[in-house]
Amino acid sequence: MSRRVFITVAEVSGDKHAAQLIHSLRQLDPSIIVEGLGGPEMAAAGATLHRNTVTRAAMGWRGALRAAEVYQMLRWTRRHFDQNPPDLQIGVDSPSMNFHFARAARERAIPALQYVAPQLWAWAPWRMKKLRRWVDQVACILPFEEDYFRAHGVNATFVGHPLFDELPPRHETPITDRFPNRPPVIGLLPGSRKSEAQANFPRLLEAAARIIDAFPDAKFLVPTTAGTHPTVGEVLKESASLTAAKAIEVGQNRFDEMVPRCDLCLTVSGTATLHVASFGVPMIVVYRANPLVWHAAGRWLVPARTFALVNLLAKNTGAGVVAGPGGHTVPEFVPWLGPPDRVAHIAIDYLRHPEKLAAQRRALSQLVGALDHPGASLNVARLALGMIKRPETVKMGTES
Repeated sequence: MSRRVFITVAEVSGDKHAAQLIHSLRQLDPSIIVEGLGGPEMAAAGATLHRNTVTRAAMGWRGALRAAEVYQMLRWTRRHFDQNPPDLQIGVDSPSMNFHFARAARERAIPALQYVAPQLWAWAPWRMKKLRRWVDQVACILPFEEDYFRAHGVNATFVGHPLFDELPPRHETPITDRFPNRPPVIGLLPGSRKSEAQANFPRLLEAAARIIDAFPDAKFLVPTTAGTHPTVGEVLKESASLTAAKAIEVGQNRFDEMVPRCDLCLTVSGTATLHVASFGVPMIVVYRANPLVWHAAGRWLVPARTFALVNLLAKNTGAGVVAGPGGHTVPEFVPWLGPPDRVAHIAIDYLRHPEKLAAQRRALSQLVGALDHPGASLNVARLALGMIKRPETVKMGTES
């Protein structure tokens, strides 16, 4: 009898990670059956998709408007587990959703694996009890997480970062093709969810306008997702001065093509920061927050004071450390509560002093070099199949 795995994802990045994992599972066990809740990447990898949970994920699983929809999918999944119990449930990222599906699995004696550990070391440490109770194994993608979770009684294993399984071949941009040997090219990265773009992109565009005042020949690239593309278009319609000058180029699903062309990126915080770093592109990190909510609750509930992933990695690994603004490897405005002036000021300062861009580029190269070890998906696949208590022998594959 073939092994059966049920995978749940909520966002674009999780869909990509899950697709890579499915390829690795089939490399180890060609007869495995994969089903679940996900998106087009999972479906293309051969999973049977019962619900598309990614297309509308731009609104965010945290939003109250999605609560009823998630509850309906959870009810359906419980019934499905009762009638067709899988051998393993795997939640990919998005712990706020996946904890519920892990609980549904564990209540039916189905082992649960969480791929991409929740960042409890940065926020919401009180959720550790839920993690211990409902998840059998955590596959960590950051090198310091394994020790952290094990110290808190969680069965955790560092597998590597899936980003390095998904990146296209990288080619170093010749110095002659970079600023200041040509006009500056700046990336405006609004995030992968609609809610992120709505909160951040208007302010990123204001910062871009200030940069153009200092560098009139600057160009801007905006890679979008299916969820953020309409929002970016709507905001741009209200900014005719920039678009009329043809200063902005927008491209849906063109992140890997656009970012390497940039001399500097203004990016929303998240996995995108490591993605940008992997191309050796300097950055400034932002994340817009509601000032009232932050001062009333966020600043007390979130213990971390460093948020950008590349800064957290530099801090915890010692790689890629450079004394930048605020003592960080890359400048970060998380939460981004004020006007865009300070972000624009730092961007302009970088462009006026290209040696600062070069210094950050070297630091990012060192940081990425310490992490760039493809094989995370295959490591998770081995971990997953090891959790399935079946007599069949797993066919051992090899990394390609």
